[in-house]
Amino acid sequence: MKKVIAILVVVLGFAFNANAQQVKTVSLEQTKGEFTQKQITLSEGTYIFEISNSNVGHNVGFVLAPKSDVKAHIKNAYVTAQVKNNEKQTSNKVVLKKGEYVYFCPLNPTPQYTLIVE
Repeated sequence: MKKVIAILVVVLGFAFNANAQQVKTVSLEQTKGEFTQKQITLSEGTYIFEISNSNVGHNVGFVLAPKSDVKAHIKNAYVTAQVKNNEKQTSNKVVLKKGEYVYFCPLNPTPQYTLIVE
């Protein structure tokens, strides 16, 4: 019985570790009125967005939405708190499927940029 429990613990440990490795971070930088990255191409998967505020002078945010319906914001992609001047914040985990998305900041404000998932 102890061997079965030990094997189960090891298998679960590998499963959790593999799951943790599948989450990738996408770092995006905002300056006054724009993102420095104008277009992003990613693979399908789970992502966390890290948004940096590079001397914009006020708080910024992050919005990600399907290109087909820009008003349908992906709420998990919102940063967990507004990004203060010269600081960084992250989003929650976001699962992205194949398609086209837009990202922007209504607080900065920035244009809408394209994010493609292949």
